[in-house]
Amino acid sequence: MANMTIVDSTKAYERRLRTQLDGEIVVEDLRRKHEKMAEAPFAFLRATYWRWAETILQVCPSLAGAPPVLAVGDIHLENFGTWRDIEGRLVWGANDFDEAAEMPYVIDLLRLGVSAALGYPDADPEVHICAPILKGYARGLADPHAIVLDQDYAWLRKRTVVSNKERREFWEKIEALTPPKTPPPKRYIEVLRKALPDPKIKMLVSRRAAGAGSLGRPRWVGAGEWNGGRVVREAKAIVPPAWTLVGGRGAKAIRCYEIATGRYRAPDPWYSVSGDIVVRRLSPNNRKIEADKQPSELTSAKMLRAMGRDLAAIHLGIADRRAAIENDLGKRKRNWLVAAVERAAEFVRRDHGEWKRGYKKQKKAREIAP
Repeated sequence: MANMTIVDSTKAYERRLRTQLDGEIVVEDLRRKHEKMAEAPFAFLRATYWRWAETILQVCPSLAGAPPVLAVGDIHLENFGTWRDIEGRLVWGANDFDEAAEMPYVIDLLRLGVSAALGYPDADPEVHICAPILKGYARGLADPHAIVLDQDYAWLRKRTVVSNKERREFWEKIEALTPPKTPPPKRYIEVLRKALPDPKIKMLVSRRAAGAGSLGRPRWVGAGEWNGGRVVREAKAIVPPAWTLVGGRGAKAIRCYEIATGRYRAPDPWYSVSGDIVVRRLSPNNRKIEADKQPSELTSAKMLRAMGRDLAAIHLGIADRRAAIENDLGKRKRNWLVAAVERAAEFVRRDHGEWKRGYKKQKKAREIAP
């Protein structure tokens, strides 16, 4: 499928998405996705996971035989953030599992490395990206655990603290949401109301556009006042992971809840899955560092080691593949990840360039059309 153009691949993806969503596709969000895809290679990577899933084993075929795990799939620099666990502790780690599927463990390491190479192109791939990721991953294999910030990881707690400005901006975005002309399907209202702390809360339901890869899928927000403050829940449509849509890769099962609550996680107690809808709590404390605003923060050696560590804990959370993974790592050449990152990043850059040129032509044609 690497020989299919990005334009043809996108058309095929969107046709499939319309079928999967049974006509509920959000057309304006797809237009926003197209725009994001043209912005920069990192944004393109985030918005096009289906393309990664269908091509990466053709781009890097030597990775196909690595031990399989239940992996994140759509991992990247911005797929990490904070939440509160059932004890109220502040936890940091990967926090979006919509594309979770069984695949060679190395694919997550590679995609994280590629996202760092694209998000911070001045970094040395070996020294600044691959070495920290692999070091953190090795530490996570040896001692898997959730990254709880209340006692340890003071440096990470400092980087993720929510400023008054960020808190204000969060609530301003929530307050700016308005009810749509057409109400959401009943099942979204039901799961949102069920997720609130009191079913009697007067709930305002609004459409929300966020992220990149999930643009096009319905995303609804329910907000209301409760015990002196506002509470917010989000319900987002999920579809079978793109990895499983390539022939021979197993059942098209949705496994995001399974991986989010693995044995080495301190899961978000407000995260749940109801059929084809994933529900989570929105709050200022559920925060992430954005690559376009703080690229050096996300690509520091400490941060990439923490990301690698968290990935290892996730990979061991469903089945203990430690011995198989360590054996595979021990057999790989010293710069295997560097070579794979460079190869895959170049493929993404070519795809992005092709999409950007086509997008500009289409935009210009629309501007001059009578």
